[in-house]
Amino acid sequence: QVQLVESRGGLVQAGGSLRLSCAASGGIFSINAMGWYRQAPGKQRELVAAITSGGTTNYADSVKGRFTISRDNAKNTVYLQMNSLKPEDTAVYYCNARAATYSVSGYSTYWGQGTQVTVSS
Repeated sequence: QVQLVESRGGLVQAGGSLRLSCAASGGIFSINAMGWYRQAPGKQRELVAAITSGGTTNYADSVKGRFTISRDNAKNTVYLQMNSLKPEDTAVYYCNARAATYSVSGYSTYWGQGTQVTVSS
């Protein structure tokens, strides 16, 4: 089955930077999109950034100009470069992929376990 393995998050001071990665594996035929969501305590999970296989990107308004999503299709890996971090960026970040496998036709959505990012004042 498809698994998404995220890099470790961490504790960063406001204004600092952090880079997250997520690698997908497990009988993957193709991935048409990957992205990052986050969930802060007491809040709904929200889309942070996403990228399609063709390279089209989408960002939440709150992170535009600060975060950059990229993808290495050969490695089935997505990255999130986070700059100028703010305390309100503190959340558990979840990797997401829309993928098709050799055993099942059509695309399904998969999630990583989540990684904690904490930004201190």
